[in-house]
Amino acid sequence: MLLSKMAAEGGGKEMNEIKTQFTTREGLYKLLSHSEYSRPNRVPFNSQGSNPVRVSFVNVNDQSGNGDRLCFNVGRELYFYIYKGVRKAADLSKPIDKRIYKGTQPTCHDFNHLTATAESVSLLVGFSAGQVQLIDPIKKETSKLFNEERLIDKSRVTCVKWVPGSESLFLVAHSSGNMYLYNVEHTCGTTAPHYQLLKQGESFAVHTCKSKSTRNPLLKWTVGEGALNEFAFSPDGKFLACVSQDGFLRVFNFDSVELHGTMKSYFGGLLCVCWSPDGKYIVTGGEDDLVTVWSFVDCRVIARGHGHKSWVSVVAFDPYTTSVEESDPMEFSGSDEDFQDLHFGRDRANSTQSRLSKRNSTDSRPVSVTYRFGSVGQDTQLCLWDLTEDILFPHQPLSRARTHTNVMNATSPPAGSGGTNPGSNGNSITTPGNSVPPPLPRSNSLPHSAVSNAGSKSSVMDGAIASGVSKFATLSLHDRKERHHEKDHKRNHSMGHISSKSSDKLNLVTKTKTDPAKTLGTPLCPRMEDVPLLEPLICKKIAHERLTVLIFLEDCIVTACQEGFICTWARPGKVGFLPSVMAFQFLDPSKKELL
Repeated sequence: MLLSKMAAEGGGKEMNEIKTQFTTREGLYKLLSHSEYSRPNRVPFNSQGSNPVRVSFVNVNDQSGNGDRLCFNVGRELYFYIYKGVRKAADLSKPIDKRIYKGTQPTCHDFNHLTATAESVSLLVGFSAGQVQLIDPIKKETSKLFNEERLIDKSRVTCVKWVPGSESLFLVAHSSGNMYLYNVEHTCGTTAPHYQLLKQGESFAVHTCKSKSTRNPLLKWTVGEGALNEFAFSPDGKFLACVSQDGFLRVFNFDSVELHGTMKSYFGGLLCVCWSPDGKYIVTGGEDDLVTVWSFVDCRVIARGHGHKSWVSVVAFDPYTTSVEESDPMEFSGSDEDFQDLHFGRDRANSTQSRLSKRNSTDSRPVSVTYRFGSVGQDTQLCLWDLTEDILFPHQPLSRARTHTNVMNATSPPAGSGGTNPGSNGNSITTPGNSVPPPLPRSNSLPHSAVSNAGSKSSVMDGAIASGVSKFATLSLHDRKERHHEKDHKRNHSMGHISSKSSDKLNLVTKTKTDPAKTLGTPLCPRMEDVPLLEPLICKKIAHERLTVLIFLEDCIVTACQEGFICTWARPGKVGFLPSVMAFQFLDPSKKELL
């Protein structure tokens, strides 16, 4: 008993140590302390009751070589900086713009990359009281405020994003479970909007705004039950993936408003979602402490990852280490710079999608595919995962030896879990060869289950197009910049076969009370032993407070925690040199008092 207590104390001390570097097969990632961004005065921030810290990036394409800008929120404050990354130290005393709000807090934000220039950027900011603000932090202007009187929705904004390819359309999700489509060129009106049904299906409904003149919101989506925690557009902008507090992932065709597929978490809500660079896979994370990989084409769960000890708050793919190798594997040698030129170059990231398509071609040459994605959670840990060919194509012969990722079939959670698994019978984790591998390292929480998908299309009522809908479809959804006019023509008619049955009820949704016991073991939510279990490539504690941001850039990884510290992790071979003049951080910028 004493020995076990001493071992636990020793192990706890090691696990509580904050890591400043970690190594993967491509080399050493290193935390750059001089490139850490935070509030200028560095006064400790009390994060209790505050909304998660978020970070948004934009490149303004100036000629200085320092075109990256970042925005982050901490409590009631919003900051806009020049991002110098691995090259130079952050000068925290000189934000381009700083805003402090009263009575509400920023919760999320997003830049419009289409319109960004060195002289002007369009930044959307969502707030805890439900409003959305359009600002220009370079010109230091406030353009418009949407839902100002909270007549559209009074609940917290959970996610806001510009519609891909559009300079004026943006989508806003709320903790009420509703999403709204806005156009920056239209007003919101002085009275509460009235809606008419556009389309409905299983657990979702879409309404248009009824008014004599066009006004915001253009569309109202009611999705599932409980808060709508996050949504993400597919790389081509045609599909929308949503994750909700009811534990469902729902994937929609955005223009035609049709449900492509769904899946259900094993336990609790889903909190985050992201797409692979080629749009073939979706990864989610949430309150089951798992990351789940879902095939968009097959509409099914293909893998689950267990490594976090608490809720997963962010998942993201790394396009710069997603690997596609033809013929025999290469032997890597030489300097870190040589390796990075091969693995992290911009051309490599841009060519990922086209090279991945070769895997499904008639070419018989062996191709090795590895997707890299990461996750951060409330356990303050960063996990990196490799999704390899033996998971993606289990029925095809392997073309080369696998990477560090440990692929297993699990029949039960690890011993010592803090709960019960209704999908297990107490069996140990086994491999196909019936050998018993060691338990997963650093994985002590219960893998309640991962999400899965029933790939059935939603049933949609047919009928004549409701009054005003065709006009709406032409004027609002289709101001995106398309390369071909033929696509515009087709999309203008994507709203056909819409129900015209009269219904102005705001929450007309076919809600189905899903019994967890009935979804477990079905395509909607397969059991733990039904899908491969991934072990993280690395799993490191990198912060004192829960992590809320994970962004992969060309030469670094950016993370942030609830304390308000935005950290830069240089990729192998990309460590910048310390500048000759360090940026000082002041307790009071006016008095120039050093820390």
